[in-house]
Amino acid sequence: MFKLHWLVLLLIAALACLSFCTGANVTYDSNAIIINGERRIILSGSIHYPRSTENMWPDLIQKAKDGGLDAIETYIFWDRHEPQQRKYDFSGNLDFIKFFQLIQNAGLYVVMRIGPYVCAEWNYGGFPLWLHNIPGIQLRTDNQVYKNEMQTFTTKIVNMCKQANLFASQGGPIILAQIENEYGNVMTPYGNAGKTYINWCAQMAESLNVGVPWIMCQQKDAPQPIINTCNGYYCDNFTPNNPHSPKMFTENWVGWFKKWGDKDPHRTAEDVAFSVARFFQSGGVFNNYYMYHGGTNFGRTSGGPFITTSYDYDAPLDEYGNLNQPKWGHLKQLHSSIKLGEKILTNGTQSNQDYGASVTLTKFSNPSTGERFCFLSNTNGSNDATIDLQTDGKYFVPAWSVTILDGCNKEIYNTAKINSQTSKFVKEQNEKNNAKLLWTWTPEPMKDTLQGKGKFKANRLLEQKGTTIDASDYLWYMTHVKTNATFSLRYVSLQVHTKGHVLHAFVNKRYIGSQWKSNGQSFVFEKPILLKSRKNIITLLSATVGLNNYGAFYDTVPTGIDGGPIHLIGDGNVTIDLSSNLWSYKVGLNGEMKKLYDATFSQKTKWRALNKKSIGRRMTWYKTNFKTPSGTDSVALDMQGMGKGQAWVNGVSIGRFWPSFISGNDNCSAKCDYRGEYNPNKCADNCGSPSQRWYHLSCTKGRIISEIQFASYGNPEGKCGSFEKGSWDVTNSTFLVKKTCIGMENCTIDVSARFFGVENTTNLPARLVVQALCSNN
Repeated sequence: MFKLHWLVLLLIAALACLSFCTGANVTYDSNAIIINGERRIILSGSIHYPRSTENMWPDLIQKAKDGGLDAIETYIFWDRHEPQQRKYDFSGNLDFIKFFQLIQNAGLYVVMRIGPYVCAEWNYGGFPLWLHNIPGIQLRTDNQVYKNEMQTFTTKIVNMCKQANLFASQGGPIILAQIENEYGNVMTPYGNAGKTYINWCAQMAESLNVGVPWIMCQQKDAPQPIINTCNGYYCDNFTPNNPHSPKMFTENWVGWFKKWGDKDPHRTAEDVAFSVARFFQSGGVFNNYYMYHGGTNFGRTSGGPFITTSYDYDAPLDEYGNLNQPKWGHLKQLHSSIKLGEKILTNGTQSNQDYGASVTLTKFSNPSTGERFCFLSNTNGSNDATIDLQTDGKYFVPAWSVTILDGCNKEIYNTAKINSQTSKFVKEQNEKNNAKLLWTWTPEPMKDTLQGKGKFKANRLLEQKGTTIDASDYLWYMTHVKTNATFSLRYVSLQVHTKGHVLHAFVNKRYIGSQWKSNGQSFVFEKPILLKSRKNIITLLSATVGLNNYGAFYDTVPTGIDGGPIHLIGDGNVTIDLSSNLWSYKVGLNGEMKKLYDATFSQKTKWRALNKKSIGRRMTWYKTNFKTPSGTDSVALDMQGMGKGQAWVNGVSIGRFWPSFISGNDNCSAKCDYRGEYNPNKCADNCGSPSQRWYHLSCTKGRIISEIQFASYGNPEGKCGSFEKGSWDVTNSTFLVKKTCIGMENCTIDVSARFFGVENTTNLPARLVVQALCSNN
């Protein structure tokens, strides 16, 4: 039996118990997080509850645990929980209490980052827009109006956690809490008021008596006893501002976010593992992956401007919750290796030995027991090294890698040597239940706005976000213009100076053009228009594509046609300034207010059958019905062929779409060298394609290995989908892999020279690459 779904598109262009079930004492020193006297290294991953659906949470949490994590870290999203002042929402996928309880039931800890500023590439940095319009307010500074609101919300969240017994001191999973977020990066422009503010944040947080340590990330001058922490791609050189504080990596960026027009960022598993291993080699205690599951910016939650709906982040769990292999598996093996040395790392004495050429041996030892644990790193970005540790053996350490040695004499892991499978998910059209989607359409009602009729008026050009209060992406600007004999009607241009992000223009009910600028920057729109004698109507539709979320005073960055100016430029450069005209305004689209995206409310609207003339129309609503595809695979919506707009399924917005925005064709390559420092332009993928084509609808079991498309034991090159044999290869690799794996749901191969029959013929380092196709059983 299938459930019927309703899709609408708007086209604009086992019960476990933590170790502290009866209440835990969480403390720390420079070498460990200490929970009830047990000295711990904590491996954590960020999973944001609003970026997934409620039914996905158990699976995501379990996969995080299976991947070797101890904790899950998340922000608390103020704008979602208090969309209107003192009116709260903790329902559905905003039920963070339930999310935390599920984490505890899985036997994991929680790191709660209240902020309440979160950045997170989230709309307006997670602040509710109503804050912007409170008289006298200044955000993130020594401003009493703002501090009152921040304290009210922070206290509410803390009290909710206390009432649910969620802090470790109450027997709950929360072992760390964060106040503010990366303020140190932007603090200087705020001057002395910024310093006063950050001290107040610390005092306010401590006064809440949560019974667990508080942290501040990227805050070198974090007041004691707040722990300052590090965010970035690499934090091995970070030193806390207090010698008694643990060295903590709160955001290890496993990839990067994406904007409309961008390629897909990709950070290799080798480089992420290198960063983590180097961090623990240098005395690290806590590592958190940002993100472990990136998820989806549902609705209009993406920030930016121009952040895509997908927040995949190249995380170990992809947007749909699938294992992103080999990253997930490679890091899981790293976690196991680090945990093997946890006791020595948190109790032992550290010493370093330099072998030259960027090679360092770090030894953790316990003289009383004779236990040892070592990291052997090669930070050279191009040259491999072979290091002779005398009685402890000789080791080949590839460039830009770290080898972990148990007992300092047995290699158990190297960050550059991947032994995990690589998985590449292929999206297939579902034809069994949805042979053909029958689409209908209706135009966006614009009779009122094209006639210049709005809801309120002003003799100036208003700033957009302060006017809409984020009730919609859209704000209409409308005015009437009377011509006279001194102004030519034939050679006239309309010139609009706008702060972005997108502008659509109509004159006398006729569409004259649209424009935007990359990254949502300010631009000047100028088009020739035809005026009538006497009265003319100018209608401008301004659209935002995610509000700024980062930077000093980012909250004051204007949007829309704020102040303009707007000019009519005639023959001979005769100019009329319309900026001080009487402008009429309307927030949002009529279709939004009528809820055309909801089957319950749209029945009164006439929907027409799709035909050639209705395809590609601007300002148009499209809808269809479909049945739930069978099986347990993730389901995605393919938006290829659409322009720009928003999409809803069963009345719920799944986000903005813009597949007509194509990424550049440069700097993409089938080969990616993991060596050397990462940046978001390195190893980019998806050149010359839509920045986002696929949209997440819901959340692979029961599949078998049906085909071995490539197999090579030797030194193969390339990546999944484009592997090639290297300079040497065992000729029967494919035969042996097929024999072992075809027809199986999973298979295990002994990756050794003995298995492939070359044990006595080569001493060359080797690896196995297999590309397999999985199909339904």
